[in-house]
Formats: sequence, structure tokens, C-alpha cells
Amino acid sequence: MKVRESGMPDEGYWEGFFEVDEILKTLQLTANTGDVVDFGCGYGTFTIPAARIVSGTIHAIDIEKEMVERTIERAGKEGLFNLKAVVRDFVAEGTGLPEQSADYVMLFNILHAELPEVMLADSYRILVKGGKLTVIHWNYDPDTPRGPPMEIRPRPEQIIAWTESAGFELLPPGIINLPPYHYGLIFSRP
Repeated sequence: MKVRESGMPDEGYWEGFFEVDEILKTLQLTANTGDVVDFGCGYGTFTIPAARIVSGTIHAIDIEKEMVERTIERAGKEGLFNLKAVVRDFVAEGTGLPEQSADYVMLFNILHAELPEVMLADSYRILVKGGKLTVIHWNYDPDTPRGPPMEIRPRPEQIIAWTESAGFELLPPGIINLPPYHYGLIFSRP
């Protein structure tokens, strides 16, 4: 199932929206982090920098073959061997990863999908106890230069409600401002 409003803009334009290293640091991704799962890896915008940081394996999953190929190409150019990228419809089929096999999950700019609860349930399933679920999304602001239409763009409070319903706990500081156009959230699997 393709995510609503899933068309990706040009890679350079897309990557200009993010201070990736600062965002990953703010969302508590460290060298002590083990295995990571990136739902909807796209061009590898966050996947590749995360692979440079963590001690474990990055599982990059996307429904678009071209996105997975681009992520693999970038990892190869950087000599990153801790990345496994697969084409998979994770909304319809789940990640296919074993239970409690990940330490950190990234749901970045994807919870406007038709079934966010499905992604959250699979995130809970694959995360170890104490593992972190991190979320980035576009601010609920029609003046952002990109992002899903306002009628499907979730507010932070909606994501918090979905995620807490899935069994996660929101960690301090709560809603994190990620200028210029995003916010972030960090949750833990108790």
C-alpha cells in the first residue's frame, strides 16, 4: 500500500529541509544504539547518517524500489556495511523482523499514512523493552513548503494519542521543535 501523498521530490530539494545530524542527536541516536529500523527510508536521508553513528545494523525499508536502490548505492559509496535495505510494503506486510529485535525505530514523515496504527503496532512488536520509537513530522502549518495536505497531516497531539494507544510512553521533553518545518517526539517501549 502506497502511503498517501508519497511522491518524493528531487533528492537535493528534499534533503535541504533537514539538519540531519542535529536531528539525530536531538532524538538521542548514539554510538551505543544497536539495531535501528527506518520505516520509509526514501533516499536514505536519515538512514545513511544513522548508519555512520550506530553500533548495530540499520534496517531500511521502503515500498519504492528506486528509493531502496538509492539508499544501497549511497551506503556503498560511503563504505557502510551495517545497512540492510529491502523493498517491502510494511503497512500491508509488516517489517518481517523478529519480535524485540530492534533498539530504535524511526518513523520520519510517514504517519500521515492511511494506517498509522499498523506501523505503530509493528514498531512496538519489534522494539526491545526500553527501546526508542522516534517520530518526525511536518509542522501542522499550511505555509510549510512541502508536506502532506493539511487534511491528512497529523498534529503532534494526534501522534501522541496513537502512540500511547499502541503501548508507548512519551519521553521528556515531549514535543521537540525541529526548525524550520518539523517537530519530533521520542517514545519508549516500557
